[in-house]
Amino acid sequence: MKNNHKFWIVVGILAFFHFGLHLGLGLGSNAPDLLAVALLISIRELDIGAGSCLGFLFGIMEDAFSVLAFGANAFAFTVIGIIGSKTRNLFVGDSLGFMAVYLFLGKWCKDFLHWIVAGESLRGSFIDVMLVGSSLAAVYAASVGLIVIVVSGIGWDTVR
Repeated sequence: MKNNHKFWIVVGILAFFHFGLHLGLGLGSNAPDLLAVALLISIRELDIGAGSCLGFLFGIMEDAFSVLAFGANAFAFTVIGIIGSKTRNLFVGDSLGFMAVYLFLGKWCKDFLHWIVAGESLRGSFIDVMLVGSSLAAVYAASVGLIVIVVSGIGWDTVR
């Protein structure tokens, strides 16, 4: 696990700005999902138990502002926390290309899990929501995540 304070400060700032942009400024879906980016970056350095706990914590924080699908984010973030924490063992290396794909797939899978659990009355068609909306949101989140990794200097190659 990283003992680098700068790494965990960046993760905390991402979580803080997520709520600042989504709720404080009222940007909603126009802002990137910085909470998913923070989770995906941090769980690469955590074991499965800590990854699932962090995912659950982030999901509950997100669900605190959700009236209709309470628990859907907690489920999605927890599953992503579990799966993402195992990627360190499955994929060696942390190049920017890998991180772009990892952030894109992580955000898209989180949205897919949320879409499944949210219920039929709350979700739209798969093509509209997942193939179009979520894919664009995943590209947005992955782009922002890569910018954060490069600008903050928390890239794994620079830390190790």
